Amino acid sequence: MERYIQVNTTKIWTTASGKGTPLLLCNGGPGCDDYLQPVSALLEDICQVIRFEPRGCGRSDYDEQYHLDQTIEDIEAIRQAYGIDRWIVSGHSAGPDVALAYTIRYPDRVMGLIGIAGGRIVNDREWSAVYKKNLAEQGEDYGGKIFQADPAVNKLGVQSWRAYIKRPELLHDIANIQVPAIFINAGNDIRPNWPTQQLAALIPKGHYFEIPNAAHCIWLTHAEELEVLLKKAIQIINQH
Repeated sequence: MERYIQVNTTKIWTTASGKGTPLLLCNGGPGCDDYLQPVSALLEDICQVIRFEPRGCGRSDYDEQYHLDQTIEDIEAIRQAYGIDRWIVSGHSAGPDVALAYTIRYPDRVMGLIGIAGGRIVNDREWSAVYKKNLAEQGEDYGGKIFQADPAVNKLGVQSWRAYIKRPELLHDIANIQVPAIFINAGNDIRPNWPTQQLAALIPKGHYFEIPNAAHCIWLTHAEELEVLLKKAIQIINQH
């Protein structure tokens, strides 16, 4: 069911489907409109899955307020609007970064964190060089999806994320996360996976899984394997 959430004067597009443990899916980018319905479909038998389009993306309002802090507050407004006490925060690609920042700011509202093909706290030239080389040589398949967003979303989102990861207390905050954090990465992602491995090792209840031969959009070719690991992640969180 689609629903717009009003945050001050801005409308945020959301949709909810399925029943069970509440779970939020954060898009990648920054600057992607909704494309995670196939991931939602893997979980709707056990989860109430909420998806949203950030400001400047798809059906949400374009207002140039695209920095990370605002996205975190928009997510919290979504939680309140849906009447959820605690939920799982998750995302794909850059989505786990947003989920991580939300978890640090609102720890009492988070049951657990799940990252899909993403999660990193570095701004590393070598990582970027490998990614850009692989992108140029191999390209990337998003299943034909064409993203619709204000170009400023990516620029401001990246800038604010880079500022966020320079905070002196960042590693302390991550090492004090008390809920399970499960990261599911793709063995053939054009992005190097070592930053996600480090992040999973830093979080006390962190877990890292990798699906061999899968590319960045894991569900396009390895949906069954992804479903198994996602449901294993939810089981780990629910048992916590």
